[in-house]
Amino acid sequence: MAKTLTQPALAWPGILVLLAGQLLPLVDFSIINVALSAISRDLGASHTELELVVAVYGIAFAVSLALGGRLGDRLGRRRLFIWGAALFGLASLLCGLAVNVPMLLAARVLQGMGAALAVPQILATLHVSLKGETHSKVIGAYGSVGGVAFIIGQVLGGLLVSWNIAGLGWRSVFLINLPICLAILWAAPRWVPQTRSDHAPGLDLKGAGLLALILSCLLLAMSLGPVLGWPLWAKVLPLVAVLLGWALWQVEKRQPFPLLPPRLFALVSMRFGLLLALLFFGSWGGFMFVLALTLQAGLGMSPALSGESFIALGLVFFLVALNSARVNRRLGPVRTLVLGHGIQIPGLALLIATFQSQWPAISVWSLVPATALVGAGQALIVGCFYRISLADVPHSDAGAGSAMLSTMQQSALGLGPALFGGVFAWRLSAGSYPAALSLALELEIGAMVLLVLCACHYGWKVRRSARLAAG
Repeated sequence: MAKTLTQPALAWPGILVLLAGQLLPLVDFSIINVALSAISRDLGASHTELELVVAVYGIAFAVSLALGGRLGDRLGRRRLFIWGAALFGLASLLCGLAVNVPMLLAARVLQGMGAALAVPQILATLHVSLKGETHSKVIGAYGSVGGVAFIIGQVLGGLLVSWNIAGLGWRSVFLINLPICLAILWAAPRWVPQTRSDHAPGLDLKGAGLLALILSCLLLAMSLGPVLGWPLWAKVLPLVAVLLGWALWQVEKRQPFPLLPPRLFALVSMRFGLLLALLFFGSWGGFMFVLALTLQAGLGMSPALSGESFIALGLVFFLVALNSARVNRRLGPVRTLVLGHGIQIPGLALLIATFQSQWPAISVWSLVPATALVGAGQALIVGCFYRISLADVPHSDAGAGSAMLSTMQQSALGLGPALFGGVFAWRLSAGSYPAALSLALELEIGAMVLLVLCACHYGWKVRRSARLAAG
């Protein structure tokens, strides 16, 4: 089991510090989208270089997450959380000061690494420090922060670029992180308890290296393949990733302290959680990307107006997320998950109908009904993600379990825009923006229907196990 060292139990000030630390890295996934055109003009970046600006952050974030979780188990989660926040703040400063594309790319890699050090400590600390109703509420809030972060990134990024404060332009989307990071560095030692695993597991560097290669292959292929016309190396990399995945599984089975413990894959809740992360967050990242692209490139909206188009989605998401714990207690996580999909899928269908019937006379207000439904459904789904996935994970594996989930989540968020963007671009080349967006949203609806079927099967297995246990 994990234990708390020297510090009192986690209270609400510490919880808020941890949630702020969760918000920052996830905002940077979406805030960059509305600044890419300004970066291109200022630094002379090509389209491929802009893709890399987005991709390298996701790659560094995803490949370092599992190792970050293990380091937190070994060295202390609060300590790694503080180190991660400090590195993220320094990297954000370097991004804001970048004078060319290579400098920006290097700083984005450091940003991803800093995020990977901090994020696993947040969920693990919450998981081992809280109990009962407070645990349920805070885990729901933790999941909700991930959704709100995407909306904040779109809206805030558009406003910052449009306001051009002190002539900083796109640089302000990175520099705004600095005061928040400094506040976290001041508050974390005061209010966040120090926890670690009792047995201080060793570092699985071989597993970490293989995992880094796997995710790098997948993210590079999906990010750069569509841009470069799918050259041979981009087609081969996913096959290489499969072979490396087999090698990783063989290595982890023999490791005394595996980075991704095979025993966690034996948990039905964890397997379903990983599938949920892959399909839902991949679709979510793709949804945000293609919708923002349609609004800006298709309709010619300014960055600020494009960001405002997500306000209804974000507001409804936030309001529903506040009550997600109550809904979960009443219905249970599986039924709540199905309900979330039952709300989101009609919202996606309504969004398709809106773009097909009203194009090009589409305003921010005409998007409100559809995006509000999507936001409500997403909030319920996200609120179930960690409740379901961590249901059977022992405290001794809290760091490794949270790292596995976060790695899949961030990998899916990185792959989603590339996959959906490729489908979008292929359809756009032979059609219109409404047709391209409709195809991408239909792909998302298909993924959500598949998740509903998997959720029903998972719920049936849980109920059968409970009946067998009861005799």
